[in-house]
Amino acid sequence: QVQLVESGGGLVQPGGSLRLSCAASGSIFNIRAMGWYRQAPGKQRELVATITTLGSTNYADSVKGRFTISRDNAKNTVLLQMNSLKPEDTAVYYCNANGASMITGTPWSSWGQGTQVTVSS
Repeated sequence: QVQLVESGGGLVQPGGSLRLSCAASGSIFNIRAMGWYRQAPGKQRELVATITTLGSTNYADSVKGRFTISRDNAKNTVLLQMNSLKPEDTAVYYCNANGASMITGTPWSSWGQGTQVTVSS
């Protein structure tokens, strides 16, 4: 099992920046991708950004040009640099890791506990 621990959330003014960090531990051998998702009150959980082992990235249209995801494979850590933050970015941000068993091919997914990001003046 993979355990994920997030940090870096908090309160920031519009236009400000935050950096979220997610550290993975446990059975990390078959991680294929890691990423960030967010959920605001009354809304579905949505993808923010993902990154694969090879470094390919994917971003939600709403954060393109403002957020940058990076991954340190040696340290099993993923970062989300968030710039030019807007009030609509306010949400609980969840770290995710996914992969597949080398023995069975069965996919798996693990989630962190979430960290609150609030953008308000």
